[in-house]
Amino acid sequence: MTIVAAIQMTSGPEVEVNLADARVLLEEAAARDAQLAALPENFAFMGLREADRRGVQEPDGRGPIQDFLAETARRLGLWIVGGTVPLGGAPDGRVAPACLVYDAAGERRARYDKIHLFDVQLPGRAESYRESANFAPGAEPVVLDTPAGRLGLSVCYDVRFPELYRTLSARGAQLFTVPAAFTAATGRAHWEVLLRARAIENLCAVIAPGQSGVHPNGRETYGDSLIVDHWGRVLARLAQGRGCITADIDLEAERRDRESFPALEHRVLG
Repeated sequence: MTIVAAIQMTSGPEVEVNLADARVLLEEAAARDAQLAALPENFAFMGLREADRRGVQEPDGRGPIQDFLAETARRLGLWIVGGTVPLGGAPDGRVAPACLVYDAAGERRARYDKIHLFDVQLPGRAESYRESANFAPGAEPVVLDTPAGRLGLSVCYDVRFPELYRTLSARGAQLFTVPAAFTAATGRAHWEVLLRARAIENLCAVIAPGQSGVHPNGRETYGDSLIVDHWGRVLARLAQGRGCITADIDLEAERRDRESFPALEHRVLG
């Protein structure tokens, strides 16, 4: 079995402060013998305004946030899933919400740009979001091999689109990461049930680190970071506040259950 970790944060508008907090929590994950740790969406920066992300964007391959992930992964000997990092390069000036994965030697192994952008008006609330105003969406699902198994990458709002996870599963994913900054309202209604559904329908474990609490910009995020096994059982959770949770992922049990309960082979449509 392999130990994995999910990091929960309450990030704000100061990158250095957020990175210092992430460093402490990643050190805790390594001290618990985790081989892979996932940070939440926007772990390094949650600005006072959505457009502020443009001001902290980095070129692909270098910058304080990317350097932090590479250096910390190498120093701790830990695979790190870097929530999202604001990367520049889009021709229209928007920022890519990129989930970056670094191996235990500090080498970048994958980049996944969030495909589904959160452009919504929350029902019954004076709360709306339009990520597409400042973010450029990705288009390509990403799966890679890690010490914790074959990992399918996703981010936050992606969790509402089961076809993405079917694609990741078809490409051999054994577990998914879902770094998030879920709103408090939608989190209360849907967060856990969506994560457990993605796990159950694909017989894949899920690591879901979240943002938690009220941020300096006034936004409230739901938290409730979870690690869920392939049968939909919650192995670990952190309801509120900052912290680190860990759990053992049993890929052999997953393999056996996929053989005895071959739902993935019974698909007829799609």
